[in-house]
Amino acid sequence: MRFPIVIHKDKDSDYGVIVPDLPGCYSAGDTADDALSKAIEAIECHIEGLLADGEPVPAAKSLEEHQHKRDYAGGIWAMVNVDLSKLSGQVRRINITMPERILSQIDSYASSHGETRSGLLAHAALEYISSQGRS
Repeated sequence: MRFPIVIHKDKDSDYGVIVPDLPGCYSAGDTADDALSKAIEAIECHIEGLLADGEPVPAAKSLEEHQHKRDYAGGIWAMVNVDLSKLSGQVRRINITMPERILSQIDSYASSHGETRSGLLAHAALEYISSQGRS
């Protein structure tokens, strides 16, 4: 799942990170790269907490849905990718059936985005569930 983040840098401070779609999820880093890396860790930790509490993972919104908000004025926007399929829980092998044409599209998309078939399918399922307001 891709999450928009906003990075703020004040004089004499580290780079601060806010994750608008996950209220209470913050991070910081010495450099912009460090801030991005730590933002992913913070998101994973935050989502692990939600899952442990039986809470749904909020759907990530687009950058455009957040950019106009006053709280984020002057920040630098970025998107970070978090593989939700690797969070909280043991992996279990399953067998599914689907048309070969769709499987080819899934594999092509996953490959071009640096994902695995399993990771993409898990991500897509979680996104769909989240967008439907169910957990």
